[in-house]
Amino acid sequence: MITTAPQTPLTPLSSTTAARLVTTEPLLDERAAEELAATFAVLGDPTRVRLVDALAHGELCVSDLAAVVSLSESAVSHQLRLLRSLRIVRARRAGRQVYYQLDDAHSRTLLDQGRRHIQEARA
Repeated sequence: MITTAPQTPLTPLSSTTAARLVTTEPLLDERAAEELAATFAVLGDPTRVRLVDALAHGELCVSDLAAVVSLSESAVSHQLRLLRSLRIVRARRAGRQVYYQLDDAHSRTLLDQGRRHIQEARA
């Protein structure tokens, strides 16, 4: 039998509180909310998180990434396409080799914040 805590009724926001919420920082518009949700959805996959984590340590080619995360090069390439489409990682070509790295500091920040969040939950 599952028991739940009693729900306390929500009180409506006063017009003053609602005005402060809106004017303190603008809420996301629909397009921004969709883009943010897509970013979190892509990062919701453990394999992609492991790839991002590996790239947080430095630039790697597909074969090296595949070895680090114990996946086939084909599987890694597929995941990298998704991560590139959302600008989480970027590619650099050097001759026939393509190297991947995090696109910018925001990608690293997302990973670091997520890591801190789960470490706090465990404490």
